Amino acid sequence: LGSGSRMLENREEELTTVRVQDPRVQNEGSWNSYVDYKIFLHTNSKAFTAKTSCVRRRYREFVWLRRQLQKNAGLVPVPELPGKSSFFVGSTDEFIEKRRQGLQQFLEKVVQNVVLLSDSRLHLFLQSQLSVPEIEACVQGQGSQTVTEAILHYAMSNCGW
Repeated sequence: LGSGSRMLENREEELTTVRVQDPRVQNEGSWNSYVDYKIFLHTNSKAFTAKTSCVRRRYREFVWLRRQLQKNAGLVPVPELPGKSSFFVGSTDEFIEKRRQGLQQFLEKVVQNVVLLSDSRLHLFLQSQLSVPEIEACVQGQGSQTVTEAILHYAMSNCGW
């Protein structure tokens, strides 16, 4: 063990905390009701533009994100999402809580994977309130802002808090 191991000790450990919380039913009682979740991110990782962020996302946006990550990750396995069960036995609250836990586990695994962490769609998903089409446009350079600008704009506006 030479000077290399000493250098590692001096390096601050990178930590990323991601929480999926506060599920809310939107349009309750209507045919187009859905649940969205608050995603809270706190990190000291250089991989992220903003060190804290808070956005709301719904399940189908997670499905889109997983599909995109899978497309770009090559052979790197992307974590599974909790299932979309139409035959759920138990209370709706129970189902929502199980899904919330599954979504949190999904994101925890994703942010620990260096390959997945390099995907700018992930960063926009976690750190901006852009819609899926807006994320796509931004990543392809067709939006009015760069990925970094979109994240910083959202962080500065504090609309997540």
